[in-house]
Amino acid sequence: MPSPRPHAHRLFRPRPCELHTLRHVNLRVLPSAAGCVLGITLLVLLLASVNFQLNLGYALTFLITGSALSSLWMGYRNLLGVQLRLGHLQPVFQGERATVPVVLQIVSGSHQRHGLSLALHRAHDPIAWVHADLNTQHTTVVALGSVPHQRGWHRVPQVVIESRFPLGVFRLWSYWQPQGRVLVYPSPEAAAPPLHPGHAKATGPATSSQGNAMENFDVRSYQRGDPMHNVAWKKTATALATGSGNLVVREEKAHHHTPSLWLQAHDTGLIDTEAQIMRLTAWVLQTHAQQCSWGLQLPSGKRIAPATGTAHLHTCLAALAVDDTSLPLDSSKPLTGLDG
Repeated sequence: MPSPRPHAHRLFRPRPCELHTLRHVNLRVLPSAAGCVLGITLLVLLLASVNFQLNLGYALTFLITGSALSSLWMGYRNLLGVQLRLGHLQPVFQGERATVPVVLQIVSGSHQRHGLSLALHRAHDPIAWVHADLNTQHTTVVALGSVPHQRGWHRVPQVVIESRFPLGVFRLWSYWQPQGRVLVYPSPEAAAPPLHPGHAKATGPATSSQGNAMENFDVRSYQRGDPMHNVAWKKTATALATGSGNLVVREEKAHHHTPSLWLQAHDTGLIDTEAQIMRLTAWVLQTHAQQCSWGLQLPSGKRIAPATGTAHLHTCLAALAVDDTSLPLDSSKPLTGLDG
């Protein structure tokens, strides 16, 4: 299918919205290339019929013209009542395909919809159309996609939906600007060196809850000079009952420090900020696979406390994605410069 003209989005620039329902006010229509050829053919046929007084020529001309106009009404009916909304947007790594799921459903009308085509509308770029039919009792998810070349937040571009049902002589379409953003993680360095073992630092133990306070103490026999408030009276009563007659006192356990890894920008040995972020991204993925506690210091100086788990991984990747004054968290740049 031919892509829309580059200037069309300037004439009809929709406002961002969560839901887009196709109605008469937001549907555009123009004859397709086949429709233009058909119109010229009908004009020639009409002139020939007038010139030679051909009654069958008149009948054929008016029959085809009526069929074409009827297809325009059927095309409108095929699109009216279709509603579009965004599905869940998943973060992706820089250079990977970012999937934009568009959920289609029928909110008015009781007939099936055929020949729907959707694409991300980007001026001056080729559009990869995705085709779908729609059932009245089910929703259909159409996966559109692009490949982002920059890290950070990206606004989902316009979505264009069109149909040439049933004869293909008219093109009906509508533009929709979704309210959604895709987070693009930085690309990890392909051959990143392993993290130096000297980056491990000791961190203090977690504070025990009151219910587990006794687990932080050992018991031993009473020695001269021990304070009486350290006497474990319950243990002492048990010792006296057995006939040993020795007092028992509590002694705090020696805490063992758990080493945690700190991934720091200055440890990468690189000067360029983007190169540091790529290497830190590779280290983050490597360290997460080792299932140990680790923290992150970004090139901007921001620190993320040591932790473990998938949530901590995504928190660090998201921080790396926007760690730059030119990539604020509320960036609204569209997914431009992409491959369809």
